[in-house]
Amino acid sequence: QVQLEESGGGLVQAGGSLRLSCAASGRTFSSYGMGWFRQAPGKEREFVASINRSGGYTYYADSVKGRFTISRHNAKNTVYLQMNSLKPEDTAVYYCAAGSQFGADAKYDYWGQGTQVTVSS
Repeated sequence: QVQLEESGGGLVQAGGSLRLSCAASGRTFSSYGMGWFRQAPGKEREFVASINRSGGYTYYADSVKGRFTISRHNAKNTVYLQMNSLKPEDTAVYYCAAGSQFGADAKYDYWGQGTQVTVSS
């Protein structure tokens, strides 16, 4: 069992930056692939980024490629999402997730409660 808690969301102007963190409980964090997803009002949840267990491989949605960076620190049981050059269309609740694989189509077994990111124009 893994419990996930996101933090770092907030209100930022377009062009600004935020760094989201996701802290995981348990001793097996390094055995999970991790992902970030987001859901805007009235829209379906969408994949944002993912990272494999060691942190050596990452994968991004086209909409965030070149602007967002996912990373992890296994000793701290934490995964991060650095978001730069934010746009109003990035406004959403951001969720982190853990699973046995990684990638946009992987099955994620554990989810956090989400953190709100709002980008003003």
